[in-house]
Amino acid sequence: MKIGVLALQGAVAEHIKMIEAAGAEGVPVKKTSQLAELDGIIIPGGESTTIGKLMRDYGFIEEVRSFSKQGKPIFGTCAGLIVLADEIVGQEQAHLQLMDMKVQRNAFGRQRESFETELTVKGVDDKVRAVFIRAPLIREIGDRVDVLSEHNGEIVAARQDHLLAVSFHPELTDDYRMHQYFIDMVKEAKSSSVQ
Repeated sequence: MKIGVLALQGAVAEHIKMIEAAGAEGVPVKKTSQLAELDGIIIPGGESTTIGKLMRDYGFIEEVRSFSKQGKPIFGTCAGLIVLADEIVGQEQAHLQLMDMKVQRNAFGRQRESFETELTVKGVDDKVRAVFIRAPLIREIGDRVDVLSEHNGEIVAARQDHLLAVSFHPELTDDYRMHQYFIDMVKEAKSSSVQ
């Protein structure tokens, strides 16, 4: 199984290390032509406006939408969550508009409001290490979105069919279970597309 990590900005090497720890092959993705050979893709953290702009510049917006239309799983972490969202608070234009949710950037404040905690994540475990750095929050969700985790009553992880989004950075810990969960989603998607 080949899992790509969008390599325009963010912690690409760390995600690849986690994918490999969870038993799949990790590939840095710099060109849209690479999408055809992937079973799933991760959109990492970084700066969502910059990632969105680079995705537009390099033709990734339409290509990732069509990747999603094929039912191939996409995992957005931190800024990646913002990139997946249908709506961004205070911003006219969202990026991929794939996930039925309204998100708020830097919801916890700036860099100094970064923190690490343990979360209960549905389908994963009740002690998942999570690093929050200038993290976004999911403010509203549509009917098809399943809440996987909350922190202080706020949504920090959600899933909609083959799309997964978390406010935190699972790649900055030594706990690869979120990546394992995503790889299981990829396996599920592959077996249903074969039938």
